[in-house]
Amino acid sequence: MKTVLVSAVVLVDPDGRVLLAQRPEGKSMAGLWEFPGGKVEAGETPEAALIRELHEELGIDTWSSCLAPLTFASHGYDSFHLLMPVFICRKWEGVPHSKEGQALKWVRPTQLRDFPMPAADVPLIPIIRDWL
Repeated sequence: MKTVLVSAVVLVDPDGRVLLAQRPEGKSMAGLWEFPGGKVEAGETPEAALIRELHEELGIDTWSSCLAPLTFASHGYDSFHLLMPVFICRKWEGVPHSKEGQALKWVRPTQLRDFPMPAADVPLIPIIRDWL
């Protein structure tokens, strides 16, 4: 089974809310809510992938020094195994906005369970709630 390396970030605004993005129609797991991020490309670090993905998907800029390692997810899906380092970020430039058709929503950590998420993301909820 192929292992896919994906990097994700918990963006936390000054009010302590977390940004969720809804997977758009046409993608696998469409309609589910997830933490921003994406696949780590060959030769790229997880941090560099996040910096690139945040710029491409949300139109914001951040730096490696603003990405603090939080935890990781390791989950077996039917056709691949996901390995996902998860970072937390409180500092970026710009206002997050959808550049790829995905819905965005700022939510309180206590509301995270109210949003259907991919199976790999669900175990992250208590970690995020305890950390924030």
